[in-house]
Amino acid sequence: MEVKTMRVRFEDIAFNNIAKRLPTEADMSSYIGLEHLDAGALRVTRYGSKVPIKGEKLIMVKGDVLFGRRNTYLKRAAIAPHDGLFSAHGMVLRPKEDVIDKSFFPFFISSDYFFDAAIRISVGSISPTVNWGTLKYLEFELPTLEEQRRLAELLWAANAVRESYKKLLAATDELVKSQFIEMFGDPVTNPMGWETLPLGELGELSRGVSKHRPRNAPELLGGDYPLIQTGEVSAANLYVTSYTATYSDIGLKQSKMWPKGTLCITIAANIAKTAILEFEACFPDSIVGFLSGERTNQLFIHFWFSFFQKMLEEHAPESAQKNINLQTLRELYAIVPPIDLQNRFADFVRATDKSKFALQRTLDELEATYKSILRENLG
Repeated sequence: MEVKTMRVRFEDIAFNNIAKRLPTEADMSSYIGLEHLDAGALRVTRYGSKVPIKGEKLIMVKGDVLFGRRNTYLKRAAIAPHDGLFSAHGMVLRPKEDVIDKSFFPFFISSDYFFDAAIRISVGSISPTVNWGTLKYLEFELPTLEEQRRLAELLWAANAVRESYKKLLAATDELVKSQFIEMFGDPVTNPMGWETLPLGELGELSRGVSKHRPRNAPELLGGDYPLIQTGEVSAANLYVTSYTATYSDIGLKQSKMWPKGTLCITIAANIAKTAILEFEACFPDSIVGFLSGERTNQLFIHFWFSFFQKMLEEHAPESAQKNINLQTLRELYAIVPPIDLQNRFADFVRATDKSKFALQRTLDELEATYKSILRENLG
C-alpha cells in the first residue's frame, strides 16, 4: 500500500533551534559533543567534559533531536537526555507536529533516507558539513500522520529490543574488561608494578596515507583494495569485518596495504576507537595502524587501549575537527606483563567473542528488520 502522501521541505518538518550561550563550569558535567553521539543509536549513553568548554554552544532541551551536521557521513543523531548545551557543530531539531509526529521524528532524522540526502549536500573536503541554508530546502516524502503514529509504535518496540541486545553485548565487554583488571590491574595506575614502555617502542606504529582526498579525486576510488574509514572502526567490535569503500590501482599507489591482524586506531572524527583488521586494507590519514612486536599480544593491546580512549577523546585539542596526533600515541605508556599472561588473556577474549558473535548476529538481524521498515515507508 502506498503511504507516502506528503512531499514537504525540511523547513516545514523541523524547527532548527539556533539559540546559543556561553558555557559555565556547571555545564561541564552535562555537555554533549559530537563525540558523544554514536551512529545508529538514538540514546546518548555518555556526556560531559573534563576540560573547559570554549565558545558559544547550542541550547538543547530534553527530548530535542541532536543532529551531527559535521562529518555527516558518520550518521550521528540522538535524543537529548536532558536540558543543557550541545556542540555548535551540530543542530538542535524539533518537530513541526502538524507535519510530523513527535514520536516518529527521531526515526526520520536517524534514517538512511534523511542522512543520505544530508550527505549529498555536505560541503567541505576535510570535515563535510551540512548547512541549514541548504538543508531547509530539501524535500522529503512522508507518510500521513496516522501512518507515522503507527510506524512510531512499531519502531519504538523494535528499538527497545535492539537496546536490550546492545546491553547484553555491553555486559560481555564489561566481563572482558573485568578479566583484564583481575589479571593485570588498572593499566592507568599500574598497581601491580608491571614494566611500562611507550607504545611506539612495542611495535610498528604508523599513520594511514591520504595524499589526495578521494572526495576531490574520484579516480582514487572504485578498485579492488579495501579502504577502511573511521566509522567502520568501533570499540564495540573486536574486529573490522566489512568496508564500504575501495581504492583503485591509482589510489593504492598513494597509499599502502596493512596486513590482516593490524590494530586500527582512529585519530580524527571518531577519536581513539580501536579494532583489529580481518583482511588486508588501506587506511586514510585519520587512522593509525599498530602491529605488535614480540613483547605484546595484539588483543591485549586492543583492550589496554580501551582504558585510555575516553581520556584521549576528552583531551583532543579543539580545531576544525578534533583529533590526536601520531606522536601522542607513540608516547603513550603501556604496561608490559609477561607475554604468556597476555596470551592467556587473548584466549579468554577469543572464547568470549564467540558468545558475543551469536548475540551480534541476532542484533544484526534486528537492525536489518528495523531498517527495512524505515526503507519501505520512507524514500
